[in-house]
Amino acid sequence: MSTYSCYGGLSLSIEGPSKADIDCKDRPDGSCGVSYKPTQPGTYVIAIKFADEHVPGSPFNCKIGGVQSNKEESVCTRTVKTVETTHVGSVCELALKVPGSDPMEMVASVTSPAGATELCDIVDRSEDHYTIKFVPKEMGVHTICVKHKGLHIPGSPFQFTVGPIVEGGAHKVHANGLGLEKAEVGHANEFEIYTHEAGAGGLTISIEGPSKAAIHFDERAEGMSVASFKAEQPGEYTVNIKFNDEHIPDSPFRVPVHPCSGDARKVALQQLKLKGLDIGKPVSFTAVYNGAKGVLGAKVVAPSGAEDEAIIAPIDDTNSHYAVRFIPRENGVHYIHVTLNDTHIKGSPFRVIVGDADPDPGLVIATGEGLAKGATGGQNHFTVNTVSTLAASTLAVTIDGPSKAEIHASEVSEGYQFSYTPSAPGNYLIAVKYGGNYHIAGSPFKAKITGSGKPSSSREHAHCVVETKRKTEDDGKMLPKYNSDATKVTSKGLGLNKAFTGRTAQFQVDTAQAGQNMLTCCMAGPPGSPPVDEMVVKHHNRNVYNCSYNVKTKGKYLLVVKYGAQNIPGSPFIVNVI
Repeated sequence: MSTYSCYGGLSLSIEGPSKADIDCKDRPDGSCGVSYKPTQPGTYVIAIKFADEHVPGSPFNCKIGGVQSNKEESVCTRTVKTVETTHVGSVCELALKVPGSDPMEMVASVTSPAGATELCDIVDRSEDHYTIKFVPKEMGVHTICVKHKGLHIPGSPFQFTVGPIVEGGAHKVHANGLGLEKAEVGHANEFEIYTHEAGAGGLTISIEGPSKAAIHFDERAEGMSVASFKAEQPGEYTVNIKFNDEHIPDSPFRVPVHPCSGDARKVALQQLKLKGLDIGKPVSFTAVYNGAKGVLGAKVVAPSGAEDEAIIAPIDDTNSHYAVRFIPRENGVHYIHVTLNDTHIKGSPFRVIVGDADPDPGLVIATGEGLAKGATGGQNHFTVNTVSTLAASTLAVTIDGPSKAEIHASEVSEGYQFSYTPSAPGNYLIAVKYGGNYHIAGSPFKAKITGSGKPSSSREHAHCVVETKRKTEDDGKMLPKYNSDATKVTSKGLGLNKAFTGRTAQFQVDTAQAGQNMLTCCMAGPPGSPPVDEMVVKHHNRNVYNCSYNVKTKGKYLLVVKYGAQNIPGSPFIVNVI
């Protein structure tokens, strides 16, 4: 599907047998001229909306004539089995392939559901294959961050469930690799597919393009496979990856296949700074031909997806050295594409970071009921916590579902709160990316929306991009988010109502049925009285706490017992000290 949005609330989408490039131009009379260029004949559905409402007659069905292009299709199907269930105390393994990596530059860490982080063991299996090992101390979904030379590898952070996998499906499958970004004629263009969290099902890879592409599939370990395709003609190819007949996140992938690189392999870059670039300040580097012949091209893709052509100028009369210059407009990871005769040079696209620090998606956490469920006709909320990351960057949220769910963002102390309002029930996928095209852990999330409403005839998309600010814990004095109910806390003991001066009073608090949170006990006496001499809270067993205090002055005291921010039943207690 092709989409276009312009100022004033006008949006267009065209869905059909092929992608149709859309061009909109404002006219002096206030109207807007639209042209689109499909590449295949067939029926196209054109949706035109203003302020998220269809204009009269929309959507329109348009039959496009012409000759079917000679597109060839290749299909590869495999059966994926559920990975073996892991347990607390057992050795857990995640298999990865990191092309062009140095094992000495690899670092991996795992974060437990409770937030504890520790380093993992990395085993080099040869040919850029690695096994990440760790021993879990608790059940649940763990987050594994894998970095090479200080930067996240494609796909990181990964999720790894200790215990049975509760929810699988296509949205839990991820595919990454250069073979999904660019390719070369006659070469095996590789990419990796991770199915560890998806459960059992059928995995299908289909590739359409000007020539039939030979697909090779190799299941290297539980939950990880390496696929490649070899095309015989250049052009744009579409790589569809489906799990149980549903597209995985970011599928279909549109991959430009270039002719054999030839002279492009000779071109090298000099003076390209990879980190510490500043917004609004020109960035320049030199491209050296080294005997190559052809036309140099360069463009920059920002974290939001915006593309900008770089300025290229010759440095000398021999036309063998060229200066390349661009001005970054966003914080985060930018990709610099450098080509010779429309073929990528070695190492392109180049990854550079704009801003003070690397925007780390492994440190961004999304929480809230709106990520799992919601209702039509009202706002559903979730929060993205960016406090732990040291960098300001681009935070992008995309919601895909049976209706367009308008997204609103607002800044809160711990990051950003998002709300969305779907108009039809069904399953919605919520993708959260940080610092560019990097999913945070758990993204995309699957939310089940209930209620009334009529689904659209096609999948609808809503998109929201926020330029984040650097936040610290001091911005909101951040506390962990716990799911608890203080009304289910019970307490007993003489010390809740009566005490004697100079003697230790005791009571007991049971939080076993109230969920996880922090227990707080404090005491205040009559005006002018000295503070309580001692207050002790000690965990006894199974979330039961023995509490004691010592008071030296007679009078009526207030004993406050809170679980999280809420008083437990009976609190504040009135204690008569005699």
